[in-house]
Amino acid sequence: MQQGVYYGWKVVAALFVMLTFTSGLAFYNMSVLMNALVSTGRYPVSVVSVGVALFFVASGSAGMIAAPLLQRHDPRWTLAFGGVLGAVALLALGHAPNLPALYGALMLFGVGHACSALVPATTLVARWFSARRSVALSITSTGLSLGGILLTPVAASLITRLGLEASVPWLAAAWFLGIVPITALVVRGPRAGEEEPPLANAKSPSLRPDEGWVYAEALRSRFFLTVTGAWVLCMGAQVGGIAHLFNMAAVRVDTAAGATAVSAMATTSILGRFFGGWLITRMDTRRFALICLVLQAGAMTTLAQAHSAPFVLGAALFFGATVGNLLMLQPLLLAEAFGVREYPRIYSFSQLLSTLGVALGPALLGVLYDVTGGYAVPYLAAGVASLVAWIAVLGSGAVPNPRGPREVAHGA
Repeated sequence: MQQGVYYGWKVVAALFVMLTFTSGLAFYNMSVLMNALVSTGRYPVSVVSVGVALFFVASGSAGMIAAPLLQRHDPRWTLAFGGVLGAVALLALGHAPNLPALYGALMLFGVGHACSALVPATTLVARWFSARRSVALSITSTGLSLGGILLTPVAASLITRLGLEASVPWLAAAWFLGIVPITALVVRGPRAGEEEPPLANAKSPSLRPDEGWVYAEALRSRFFLTVTGAWVLCMGAQVGGIAHLFNMAAVRVDTAAGATAVSAMATTSILGRFFGGWLITRMDTRRFALICLVLQAGAMTTLAQAHSAPFVLGAALFFGATVGNLLMLQPLLLAEAFGVREYPRIYSFSQLLSTLGVALGPALLGVLYDVTGGYAVPYLAAGVASLVAWIAVLGSGAVPNPRGPREVAHGA
């Protein structure tokens, strides 16, 4: 019988810290780095924007490479590699002598990000937890929001005061120290005899590590195709909505309203994720996903009509409540449906495809803004995309048996 705190919670705490650093210095920091690169006068916005797109493409593609490594080897090696490579890439980013070098540094940074962010983090949570997976994942992924709230402003202030070239050694050191030491000291997979304490009325079956769907069979399943397609749309709408939130509020009200809206959205993102993680232990995950998609469609439609400071603030609070939960629900649905056997490969491929939405969402909303001369149509389009995602999940059918399709065939 296990004594003391279940070690899986210590791993969750470590992953929370690591995601705080990776999101604060990479995902949310991309706009800061883009502004700093443009401010040097060497590159126009369009050229740097291509580099940012390459970062996301490299990150999504590298997740496919990291997945089999996580499956076959100690996950600490993948995390540590991401910590080292990300630090080296940040240093190279600040000293890139030409455009090919800049693009190369951003792509390397994307690979480092993939090896130390959501794919390894959700893989470890899926291995350590079954009954309390949603709670563990909600705590872990809250580090993503916290990084944007705490570290990105610090990085922006540092770059403003010192310049990009003088700042990158500090950013690289923070990236390395936020990942490598905690990986070496705390993070590991479960050992024999280390099992999650039982939860009364748990809705998720307890599976052995060798139980679950084969990768190729999972990718052909109706559930994988519809859920992945839904997340391409909903993440495009979500990230597009986030990327344009500040500018929308600034155009319609003022910059103070924009800053307040972004802060409010981030705050309710954290609160909503904690509530959602608790709620999923008590209700069907797919049903909760349908609720969140409808709420996001409603939030986008509300933002399309928001023209006063109180209205914008209320819409941003409404939007934030869906943000963290939808990010958390994709790995939860896939782990619940296909088991942990080949989860890293299944999730990394789904995430690669949803990265298309992440990359295209802000651009498409920007094009619609330029064409229509306002934000009503762009946010209505994001609402429609969220509603189509809802229809896709509704048509996904029952959640598959996580032990595999052959178990279903035998009536298991």
